[in-house]
Amino acid sequence: MRAGVVIENEKVICKEIEEPQISDNCVKVAVAVTGICGSDVPRVWKNGAHNYPIVLGHEFSGVITEVGKNVKKVQVGDHVAGIPLVPCFECKDCLAGNFSLCKHYSFVGSRQQGSMAEYVVLPEENVIKISDSISLETAAFFEPSTIAKHGINLVNYQSGKTVIILGGGNIGSFMTQWIHILGAEKIVVVGRNKEKLERALELGATHVVSTLDEDYLEQLNAITNANGYDYVFETAGSNKMIELSIKIVANKGTICYVGTPTKEVCLDFKLWEKINRKEAILTGSWMSYSKPWPGEEWEATAREFESGRLKVTESMIHARYSLEDIDKAFALYKDNQKPEAKVLIYSDNELLKEQKKK
Repeated sequence: MRAGVVIENEKVICKEIEEPQISDNCVKVAVAVTGICGSDVPRVWKNGAHNYPIVLGHEFSGVITEVGKNVKKVQVGDHVAGIPLVPCFECKDCLAGNFSLCKHYSFVGSRQQGSMAEYVVLPEENVIKISDSISLETAAFFEPSTIAKHGINLVNYQSGKTVIILGGGNIGSFMTQWIHILGAEKIVVVGRNKEKLERALELGATHVVSTLDEDYLEQLNAITNANGYDYVFETAGSNKMIELSIKIVANKGTICYVGTPTKEVCLDFKLWEKINRKEAILTGSWMSYSKPWPGEEWEATAREFESGRLKVTESMIHARYSLEDIDKAFALYKDNQKPEAKVLIYSDNELLKEQKKK
């Protein structure tokens, strides 16, 4: 089969490899679409792969073509979205339903072969059946959506409050939509990119503020009459945004850090004192799973994509590439470049042709 293979640092190519075979508890998926995640980039450009060669890809959709004899929940022909975490289900964290914290996990497209290929084999538990009304392209966005929903679940979100989302990328876009669905008094999105801020307004934000404005902090304070924000979701992993989160959180407010920093984060004592004085609650958020497996995050994403209240807009997609051009797709990220939206890899060339006709 064809697959996009990272054969060494800074070299990813499309080549023929052996097609994977299923076991009794697994399914084989003909991959339709895979999104390039930010975590895939260092595996190509920063010596970040666990081993070589490796097939990346964990944000994906496809159609089941074969099932093992013990598989009960899905069947050949089902459209599915991929669930990349493969927990042990036996450790203390897994038994408590905290699958994201499993210390004995595997992960599709990282610790085992991923979805940037014609086929991928997974345990039955690692696919979720989707409605035929959800396009396979949209289904490739399931995992980013569940990451946003997981962060909201962690803070025991209550509607009718003031919410601010720091970062307007795809996680921020899904966070905006989820908060809009769940309800809030005000939904403010902060970022630098004009197009992303315009998209946030389309997706339900009541206000947007650009950090390129010299008075952006004054603008943010004016929106709440200097009372701060009840919920702050940091989705960019940016030092500037992390510092801003502490400055603008309300007294007794909650900050949820969904973004992953790539540089050292240092807080001066004045910022730390603000955490104390405000009695702010801080939490990290890691991946997107809860009990019963794979969790409410995945069920809610399937339900809301089907309802149409949760959606993927064209502005959330930077470019589409065929599997044969995977090297060109990853070249967009070379030298720390960062496309402003999701880059998609189509394993199914006919599906890509259909998409281009739209």
